[in-house]
Amino acid sequence: MNDKIITFLNSDLLNKYLIGQTNASETLEVEHYISEFPEVKKAYNTLQDKLEFSSQLNAVKAPKLVLSNVLDALDDKPVIALKPKRTRKWYSLAIAASLTALMLGVSSVYLYNQNKQLSSENQTIADEIFDLRSDIANNNSTLTQLLEQFKQLNNPETEKYILKGNTRAKNLKTVAYINPEEKKSMIDVVSLPQLPDNKVYQIWAELQDKMVNLGVLSQADRRLQEIPYTEDALGLSISIEPKGGSQVRSNDTPVAEISLKLND
Repeated sequence: MNDKIITFLNSDLLNKYLIGQTNASETLEVEHYISEFPEVKKAYNTLQDKLEFSSQLNAVKAPKLVLSNVLDALDDKPVIALKPKRTRKWYSLAIAASLTALMLGVSSVYLYNQNKQLSSENQTIADEIFDLRSDIANNNSTLTQLLEQFKQLNNPETEKYILKGNTRAKNLKTVAYINPEEKKSMIDVVSLPQLPDNKVYQIWAELQDKMVNLGVLSQADRRLQEIPYTEDALGLSISIEPKGGSQVRSNDTPVAEISLKLND
């Protein structure tokens, strides 16, 4: 089969010819190929058979009365022979119906996929909005906390105490803010010297007869943070304790300590 025949068969002319949709020049071209090339004629006959079979499957049988009326009307009248092309005209309705059904199917699949994609995009946008709202809520909470801390720092009743490290922790520096009126305590970890992995810094409040644990000062917590307020505290101290903290302060000398004026 040469390239010329292959090109022709790959075109849509043969199908258009079957359903009567070719113009004059196209009709001449198709009929030429059918008469000259056996391969084209075979393809044409195959398409005819398929179309005829499809039409028969979808055809509706006419009532016998209609057939009788038609035969009576044709009685004694000459019958005109129809060209093969004309006999195939009635297939055009079946072909048109099939093409319409196919287009509807393709359109339905396209619309379904578009709707599915749109739903996915809507869900993504909804998730992003939810995350954004969550971030805004967290930021508002952080901002509220910072404003409260700023308010405490500027409160005339808030006392400021600077704890500096001794020779065992020369670069240690923390600032404690204590307000006895509102019973609020905060600490700002400015700097903490590096410790071995099995040791931590721990802050204590000194009472008349005992030391109260106020928590571990983490290397990661170098920021203003609240610590428990201790009524009647005489002083604050920072010691080096085993990793995880201790409920009882070690007997070692604290690395930083200061007396409070809350009882003056």
